[in-house]
Amino acid sequence: MEEHPAEHATAVASPPGRDGSDRLPQSPGEPPGEPAIWSRNFRYYFVARSAGLLSWAMLPVAVAAGLLIEGYGLDAAGYSMAFLVAPFAGLVLFGGVLADRFTARRMMIVADLANLTAHILLALLFLHGIDHLWQLYALLVVAGTANALFQPGASSTVPLVSRDVQGANGVLRTSEAITGLGGPALAGVLVGFGSTGWVMVISAVAYGTSAVCLYVLRLGAVPAPPPGESLWRNLAVGWREFRARGWLWGVIVIWMFYAVLSWGPQLSVAAGVIVPEHGARSFGLINAALGAGTVLGGLLAIRYKPERPLAAGAVAMLAYPLYPLGIVLGLPVWVLAAAQVVVGAGIGVWGVMWATSVQTQVPGEMLNRIHAYEVAGSVGMYPIGSALAGPAVGAFGTDQVLLTGVVVSFLTATALLAARPIRTLRRVPDRR
Repeated sequence: MEEHPAEHATAVASPPGRDGSDRLPQSPGEPPGEPAIWSRNFRYYFVARSAGLLSWAMLPVAVAAGLLIEGYGLDAAGYSMAFLVAPFAGLVLFGGVLADRFTARRMMIVADLANLTAHILLALLFLHGIDHLWQLYALLVVAGTANALFQPGASSTVPLVSRDVQGANGVLRTSEAITGLGGPALAGVLVGFGSTGWVMVISAVAYGTSAVCLYVLRLGAVPAPPPGESLWRNLAVGWREFRARGWLWGVIVIWMFYAVLSWGPQLSVAAGVIVPEHGARSFGLINAALGAGTVLGGLLAIRYKPERPLAAGAVAMLAYPLYPLGIVLGLPVWVLAAAQVVVGAGIGVWGVMWATSVQTQVPGEMLNRIHAYEVAGSVGMYPIGSALAGPAVGAFGTDQVLLTGVVVSFLTATALLAARPIRTLRRVPDRR
């Protein structure tokens, strides 16, 4: 294992490792002649990331269903999700700072080991029966905190393990969609057989696998902030660098409105319409179609490399209104599922274009912190939109909430295309 923080100045005007030829150099620790995507480092990272994503996808379903089987009510299941998500949303900014100070790989290994420990204890808890809910909640706090430490490095490591950053993001997005489909299904089957504890055992093994794969990466010198700066100073510098990039904060501001008014409320509002009319299986099929579409979008983005990636991603996001509009129009389930495939493909393309833009345009010693601000500002708004869904439906009606989502999602894509810094941002060429 080789990994040494490189001593860089914090103020860097160009992306990490850019040279006069406007090409990113070979990634640290990458032997000559390695494939553009499936290098030795990327293969290990792919296994690590896929294992962690599978575990994270299984956890909410296993915990919620396991609690209900144990005889606890919906309130306990709701509190468990709050204890899982709140530490992630509240601590991800500090995760970015720590990843920049101590290197992302070290923080991700620490996070995997913490998750390994937490899931072993969760397995024992479910196998022997839950006597005190506070024990479950405490372990979920550990899991949420671990993921806050892991997430910033998950993005910044990609440029270090693959010369084709966009292609690598397409592969990872595809893996994320597949594990997002398979994880809940696997957890549901195991819990249905009364094996909630074994779901946690599988997750523990997955986190152990991830830690080992991350440990054997050969990353060479990794960008790091200057030594001697305080944690708060690192956080402030990250915020300054975040604000200095109009295309970056512009996307986040637009996404905050989208998350609260469209993305956040949609799942629960759609469930409230589709499940009573068509059944839970139909709702599951429609959401599986979304995952399938996301896989298609990820695969497409491996090869499709537009000169202006965020503009192309914004065009792909124009598909998003199809699904909520179809619900309002009362379209059949198969049409809604087809719409979700198209929506998922658009989301997959946007996700790859966005992740690649951030990873290739932001200096390496800033990337973890800026990614943390990105997650806190965009994904962090989703729970607000979700929480407001019920009151909004009660006040305005289901169709009005869904139509608001249709309009806002269309305006989101339009705003992304209208904002010059976002629309004109050009792709950084692949390393050669």
